[in-house]
Amino acid sequence: MSEPTIAISYLDTLPPEWQTDLLPAIQQELGRSSYKIVVLDDDPTGTQTVRDIPVLTTWSVDALEKELSGDFPGFFILTNSRSLTEQAACDLAREIGGNLYQASQNTGVRVVVISRSDSTLRGHFPAEVDAAAEILNKQQLPYLIIPFFLEGGRYTLDDIHYVKEKNSLVPAAMTPFAKDAAFGFSHSNLKKYIEEKTRGKINAEDVIAVSLEDIRAGGPERVAEVFRSVPKGAACFVNSASYRDMEVVVSALITVENEGYEFLYRTAASFVRSRLGLDAGDGLLSGTQLVSPSANGGLFVIGSYVPKTTAQVNALFELTDIVPIEVKVDELLDERRRSEEIERVIALTNSTLGSGADAAVYTSRSLVAGSDAASSLAIGGIVSASLVEIVSNLTHQPRYLVAKGGITSSDIATEALGIRRALVIGQALPGVPAWRCDEETRYPGMTYIVFPGNVGEDDALAQIVNKID
Repeated sequence: MSEPTIAISYLDTLPPEWQTDLLPAIQQELGRSSYKIVVLDDDPTGTQTVRDIPVLTTWSVDALEKELSGDFPGFFILTNSRSLTEQAACDLAREIGGNLYQASQNTGVRVVVISRSDSTLRGHFPAEVDAAAEILNKQQLPYLIIPFFLEGGRYTLDDIHYVKEKNSLVPAAMTPFAKDAAFGFSHSNLKKYIEEKTRGKINAEDVIAVSLEDIRAGGPERVAEVFRSVPKGAACFVNSASYRDMEVVVSALITVENEGYEFLYRTAASFVRSRLGLDAGDGLLSGTQLVSPSANGGLFVIGSYVPKTTAQVNALFELTDIVPIEVKVDELLDERRRSEEIERVIALTNSTLGSGADAAVYTSRSLVAGSDAASSLAIGGIVSASLVEIVSNLTHQPRYLVAKGGITSSDIATEALGIRRALVIGQALPGVPAWRCDEETRYPGMTYIVFPGNVGEDDALAQIVNKID
């Protein structure tokens, strides 16, 4: 039996938050700690809650040693593993985990590793978490799952994970995200979700939950008690609806970590912000902070196919004067016509940018799915590679670049722009991170805006254009 959709007003009936501001104590603890927070991000969208934090797209031992020895409290490693098959994702997790273990040994800096994934519960869980844990000698640790993501309207209440849709909270398993060809699932109740994803290795009745009552009435002391009760090889998850809830959880975790307890973290982006001791900052970035001085137009590259993105694309064209340039997916999937289609889009995009007009290169909106998870990922790979080829053949540097969708934004960053390291400078919109490209990239100093496929209201893309103009 599926859980019912509830009104967003239900949030107003929740118990009052924990009254004490815990963020200063968390920041103080991080300032005197000898460890670094390392976030393994399965696509670039995990940076959507932070600022002034590095993100790496490479993971050599030398590169990791340099970051571990730096001044930042932590950093992201962009794995893009959500675009891979499960086996390839696990192989990559072992490679990164091995290098991270070696870098930690060489520098003497302990690491707290967070596997950051999608707030709608998609991704290679638990396989890639297990693979990294094995190589890091952490395979007996319990899972700790925290999918709360305020900016995207993702709440966990009464053990059910919800997705905000307009004025309603919809159980996650009832949304289009749960029908994902590669990462679909049947349960919104996280106890049952964990049983489903571990294929019965962990039974639903054995999963431990941190309740909202634990957080808001009991505070850090009560939550720490719950964490101490989680056996090795088991699983725990956290109910939560605000950043103050996250700060209570992080405070409790710091306490038990100092006592020797450890977890295999699988979380969304809001937990990452709190674990790094960051606050909301000074708000969203301004239009002038998002652009480079240039007479060229700006560029949107839109590969995400989820219904939310399609609604945003439609609104973008209705509400702005941006030039739409469609990439016909059927043409890309035909090897005889692929090159011709890519060349057509390249020519039109270069002409538009050179004229000073903004352009939106977007894939045709009808979803073309394979017969199984592997074939669907393969189709996605062809589409993403084609978008990379288009951006790689630009003759005019855009005054800004927005990539829409996790896999799209990752491939554009690493393959088309050559980003190896960037600095997250803040958020263009809630949940929409902006990176400053390093000097070694194709367009040094350009702002690269990573727009997740499942974030924002229908006019969100148009908001970016209007903010900049």
